[in-house]
Amino acid sequence: MLVILGAIIVTASVLGGFVLSKGQLAALWQPFEILIIGGAALGGFLIANPWSTIRKVFGAIPAMLLGSRYDRMFFMDLLSLLYDLFEKARRQGVMSIEQDIDEPEGSDIFLAYPAVMKARPVIDFITDYLRIVSAGNMAPHELEGLMDQEIDNRLHELEKPAEAVNKVADALPGFGIVAAVLGIVITMGYMGGPPEELGHHVAAALVGTFLGILAAYGFVGPASLAMMNLAHQEIKAYECAKAAILASLSGLAPQMAVEFGRKVLNTDKRPSFLELNEYVRSH
Repeated sequence: MLVILGAIIVTASVLGGFVLSKGQLAALWQPFEILIIGGAALGGFLIANPWSTIRKVFGAIPAMLLGSRYDRMFFMDLLSLLYDLFEKARRQGVMSIEQDIDEPEGSDIFLAYPAVMKARPVIDFITDYLRIVSAGNMAPHELEGLMDQEIDNRLHELEKPAEAVNKVADALPGFGIVAAVLGIVITMGYMGGPPEELGHHVAAALVGTFLGILAAYGFVGPASLAMMNLAHQEIKAYECAKAAILASLSGLAPQMAVEFGRKVLNTDKRPSFLELNEYVRSH
């Protein structure tokens, strides 16, 4: 919702200031300039990126507009899920959770947390490493190194859509200049015409520069940062699971293991110790 609000503020501020300065909104409506800038930006975006990245960019738009699924409630569910798994392993042995981690879609423990189940990469991360733990043939420091490598790879993968959009933002002012230059070329053909017509074509050319800069710094650039924030919010889920699993592997009680995971979270997403304790007990 903040993305929508920000876009409204940018638009209202720029156009409102223009109108209050006695400007005419109709002068800014230059569909052919928009076609040149937008088409060139889209074409460059398609040339520069593989289909997988393009798909992820458009797939990130709903989360960017509506908010990330990785909110405070998600992390409470994630920590509670890990607690349930650790507690079952402590009481019944590590092998008791083998069925749960092999088939999370049929596990009562996993199904109790539908919000976490929707984050399939996070579920895969948890089940993969719990499967390694249950095999019992890897030292904690080796497991931590493997986790760090996977998290780094995942972060790099998640940042690709934001980086692709940021490249478009960097190019938009240049495409605005291209549109302006083409407008000046057209204007040169009317040099012998009346001043009103000449002024109209000059204004249309300048609008191209205006649109390119506004799109870059008012919309596309901030959108790339919003996508980057979404990536880092998801990474926190992996770091949280990593800290809790390693703590459990070190022999800590389930309650203390999830406390290690809780401490990894950012303060705005982190539940208090008592809040998490009560939530875990309620499940």
